[in-house]
Amino acid sequence: MTGKIIDGKAFAERLKSDTAKQVSILKEKYSITPGLAVIIVGEDPASQVYVRNKNKSTKAAGMNSFEHRLDDNISQNELLDLIEKLNHDPAVHGILCQLPLPKDLDENAIINAISPAKDVDGFHVINSGLLATGGKGMVPCTPLGCIKMLRAELGSLCGKDAVVVGRSNIVGKPMAQLLLDEDCTVTIAHRHTKDLASVVRNADILVVAVGVPELVKGSWIKKGATVIDVGINRIKKKTPAGEKQKYRLTGDVEFKEALKNAAAITPVPGGVGPMTIGVLLQNTVTAACRQHNVAEPKI
Repeated sequence: MTGKIIDGKAFAERLKSDTAKQVSILKEKYSITPGLAVIIVGEDPASQVYVRNKNKSTKAAGMNSFEHRLDDNISQNELLDLIEKLNHDPAVHGILCQLPLPKDLDENAIINAISPAKDVDGFHVINSGLLATGGKGMVPCTPLGCIKMLRAELGSLCGKDAVVVGRSNIVGKPMAQLLLDEDCTVTIAHRHTKDLASVVRNADILVVAVGVPELVKGSWIKKGATVIDVGINRIKKKTPAGEKQKYRLTGDVEFKEALKNAAAITPVPGGVGPMTIGVLLQNTVTAACRQHNVAEPKI
């Protein structure tokens, strides 16, 4: 018997549909149109695709989309000036600066220049602090989406043993905090954890976000565990001489073997990735409602 494959694409479409309904209510009841500004610096191909998808999804939900495409030689001060203008623009409720940035720009300074109220990525140090202390801030999209998927799959998470493999500020740390908020017992591990296999074997809920292809072996997975694989790794495929190099995408978990033990697992691709934009749109609605001091529409 194999585990259930969690359909991230279907989950994302439901999120987007709910967001579009919320936007319609906000327009009709309060004359509020949520607006998302996206800043992209340079020509990174993956970032270009991601930003196009964000723009398309934002407009499809009935929101305003503001794109700012900048050359990779833009100065730090010029970028900070743009962010300051967007901070004071009442039509903009959410600001996202696409990462990674060129190496000569200070990523932390840029992130923390965004108003915490408009920081729909949830990366600002104030929002990180609010999350850690139980406050009401903006929550990073990927961890929040993972929690939504886990609730949909399991219902209550109370009392579950959760293991988060990864300790980044973007996924690992906020993921652990959100699981604590759900009354899980949480262990944070990483690629240098001694006997990682034995730590993983205790997990009722396993979230892996390290960026190491198939770091977690399927045999490590506890029978009946729910596995959320956040990793997306591009691996070279065996390609005949003279042909263009081909690649495949894989996660941080050994997927086929993990299916033998897990009750449910997200695939790569098609798992966590698609729902990130859906949560971003919902975060923009949340930000707009808070800035206008109105309740989020119930769907």
